[in-house]
Formats: sequence, C-alpha cells, structure tokens
Amino acid sequence: MGSISLRNAGLVATETLFSNLNFVIGDGDRVGLVAGNGRGKTTLLKAMAGQGELTSGDIVRSRGLQVGYVEQDMPAESMGLTLYEAVLEALPVAERETDSWRVDVVLDEFQAPEAMRHRKLNELSGGWQRIALIARCWVLQPDALLLDEPTNHLDLGKLVQLENWINEAARYIPVIIASHDRQFLDATTNRTLFLRPDASHYFALPYSKARLALAEIDEAAEAKRERDLKEVSRLRKQASKLTNIGINSGSDLLVVKSKYLRERAEKIETAVHAVHKERSGEIRLGNSGAQARVMVAVEDVEVTTPAGDRLFRIDKLHIFQGDRLVIMGRNGTGKSQFMGLLHRAMNGSETPGIRISPQVVPGYVDQAMSFLPDKRSPLDYITSAFDEGDQRSKSLLAAAGFQLEKQDRPISQLSFGQRARLGLLAMRLLQPNFYLLDEPTNHVDIAGQERLEEEILAHGATCILVSHDRSFVRGLGSRFLMIDGRRLREVESPEGFFAEMAGEMG
Repeated sequence: MGSISLRNAGLVATETLFSNLNFVIGDGDRVGLVAGNGRGKTTLLKAMAGQGELTSGDIVRSRGLQVGYVEQDMPAESMGLTLYEAVLEALPVAERETDSWRVDVVLDEFQAPEAMRHRKLNELSGGWQRIALIARCWVLQPDALLLDEPTNHLDLGKLVQLENWINEAARYIPVIIASHDRQFLDATTNRTLFLRPDASHYFALPYSKARLALAEIDEAAEAKRERDLKEVSRLRKQASKLTNIGINSGSDLLVVKSKYLRERAEKIETAVHAVHKERSGEIRLGNSGAQARVMVAVEDVEVTTPAGDRLFRIDKLHIFQGDRLVIMGRNGTGKSQFMGLLHRAMNGSETPGIRISPQVVPGYVDQAMSFLPDKRSPLDYITSAFDEGDQRSKSLLAAAGFQLEKQDRPISQLSFGQRARLGLLAMRLLQPNFYLLDEPTNHVDIAGQERLEEEILAHGATCILVSHDRSFVRGLGSRFLMIDGRRLREVESPEGFFAEMAGEMG
C-alpha cells in the first residue's frame, strides 16, 4: 500500500494560498487538484514529491514510496536530445545500458512511432514534448504519480490517449492531477481537492460532481452569512435603543445590557466568513459592433504551409455577425495556418478569395501569445501599446490578476497563466468586433475559462475558435467546421469528431 498524507499543510506567499490542509491519498485514488492560476498547485505538488517545502504542516510518504513528478516544461538542457535519449536520460547512469529496453516499452505505451523516437525534442510539437515528460517519469516505475497541467499542448487524439493511459497503466497507484481541463478531470479522476486560503474541500467525487457538492456548501455558507449579518444588525439596533432609554431613564441595567448586546454582535461579526470567490484575475471582452451582416467571405481558397504545401481547400464559407465558429481537425491539418491567413487578410494583406468587411476590427491570440514582447514588462507594454496612462494601466493589470510587484517584471518571467491573461487583456484593449482565438484557454484556469466563455456570449461577439478543450467548445460554439480529406466542411456538432478521436485511441 502506498500513500501520501498531508497534516495541517499550509502555504503563504504574499498572502495565504491554503492552510490547515489535511487529507490522505492512497492506492487507486486519482485526485483532481483544482485552484486558480498562482494559487499554490505547483508548489504543493513539488512539496509532495520532495522537491520543495510548504510554509507549515507535514507531508508523510509511505516508507520507500517512489514519487514521480511530471512538471510543466521539459528542462532546456534536454531539448537537444532525441525523444528516445530524453527518456533514457531519466534512468540512473548505471542502468542505462542494461535497462534501455524499458525506454522502448514506455514509448510503446504512448504509441510513439519509430521515426518520432529519433527526432530531437526541439523539432517536435508541444504535445510530443509533453508525452516525453510523462514518459521520463514513467520509465522510473514510480509508486505514485503527480501530474502538473498534463494536457497543455496536447491535441484531442493525444488527450484521449492520455486519459486512457491514466485509467489503465496508472489505475492502481496514487495519482494527483493539477489541470484546468474540466472534461479531462471528469474522465481521469475519482476524487477532487479544491485548494482555498481558509478551508480547502476534498470530495470522493470526480470534478463535475464535486463542483456541485462544493456549490451546495458555498450556498449554505452564504445563507448562514446573510443570517448572521442580519442578526448583527438586529442586535446593534436593539443595543442602540436600550442605550438611549437607559441614558434617558438613568437605568444602569439597560446600559449594561446594551453593552452585552454589542459584544455579542461583534463576536458574531468576527466569526462571519466571506464566501470564497476565485480571484485569479478578471477576464473581460467587448464587442465594438458592426452593421455588416457578412463579416468574412471565403471562396476557392487553398490553405498551405509556410513552404507552400497544400493543407486543405475551402470551397465557400460565409461568416456572419455573431457566429461562433469552431474549427476542428487533427493536429497538422492546418487549423492554425487558417487562423493566421485570416488574421493577415484582416490586417490588409491582399489574399485572393478572401473578402473582409471594412467594419471588421480583429482581435487575435495564438497559442504561445507570441505577440507579447518578452523583454518588456506588462506595465510598459500596456502603457505604450495602448496609450493608456500609468495609473489606468496599473488598474487594468491589477484587475487582470497582476499584483503591483509583478507589473514591472519582464514578460519572459511571467507564468504561462499570467501571459495568457496579459494577452487577453491586450486583445480587449484593441476593442475588436471579431475574435480569432487559437487555443485561448491554454494555461487559463477554470474560472478564467468560464469567464471568457461568458464574455463572448454576453457581448454577441463574432469569433473563430480553435480549441481541444471539449467543455469550452461545447459551451461556446454555434457553428462547427471540420477539416476532413483536405477540405473544410460544416457539421452539425462536434460530437462526431470527439467520438471518432476517442474510438481511434480506445
């Protein structure tokens, strides 16, 4: 039996991220770890792996338990290795020659093609780099597995493959998964831990069911809070009334009773806790509006690679104001190339076969937020790029989740979640009426994803979306386009594509 126990565990940075955390994870427990960006998930995982420390409390691992921790990024010094070499590197030097067969076994589990194994990591997609990280951990045959954002950069096929692998290969050991992908959590976990500053909540339920249970607790807490505050108000009014009567009548007893009521009110008020709200930074969009009915018209267009190789053809496509188009297809079929082509056309590049309404004001974010200037600070970027005053820029950044001390750091030093929020803030300040969103929820926490979805729906924004997040696609899409057989065709829903990918990887 392997287990990891936390006793009164807490973490304080500039503020309390979590405290008095007590739970035990044992064999067969697959725990979804849920919290906003920057709320302590990575630090907790590292501490559980023995690679870091918390501010308070104890972490106890079973005697001899080998914990495997899969971090978010491949070490820079390993990027020049081939996929095979990167996994082999994880083995102790003395075992690399005799146990190299284990590398092939693990890569077979992840269905890595033979040719792929001998390509350098810096030549592979982010998805394959993610698989390499997991394989490096798994080749050591850990007794427990900690996964930090394992779905980032995975296409839908790899995502389903990872779900199946966790449910099969890792089903008998303790597993903790920090993720913002709601459906992935539902598919892979049987327990959920919501990290909170005061009282974290642990449920023996997968994410969606745990979320409902948590909502009931929060609703009950809010109802109690309102009752307590009403009682505080009633006691103070009564105390004030008794004080006036006591003074006018000269009754010391009424004055004493009044003091007692005030003390009671203060005691109740001190015990009142505000209901927890995720405070990872607001996401706000807008829609500057347009009168045109057809925003984009595409006819007889070939989408190609930068080298000119054909990816797929569009016979005819009209995008109407208010459409929320989702582009689906396997990795490498040309989704991002299509988004880039539209973006260039919207910015005035002459593109035969694509007509853009003069009223279109585009807002574009790519997967890597590559338009952000790495060497500049968020404050310098927002102030100069959008002609916002210094104080206004600081307020905008604070509202987006950037504390003052982080506003002057180089963008290159920000976490991926912070970069995503900065990119979305920059897009909002452009005041677009047409959004091009290429994997916009990569690294954005669940509260942020839901807020982004709500904003797009509330403002009736026209958008084209590429995303492997099935919950986000289902919640947002109004039209669905699929790249199939080197052609773009419209389908009724995304479910056929989702089922097809799940069937192939099952």
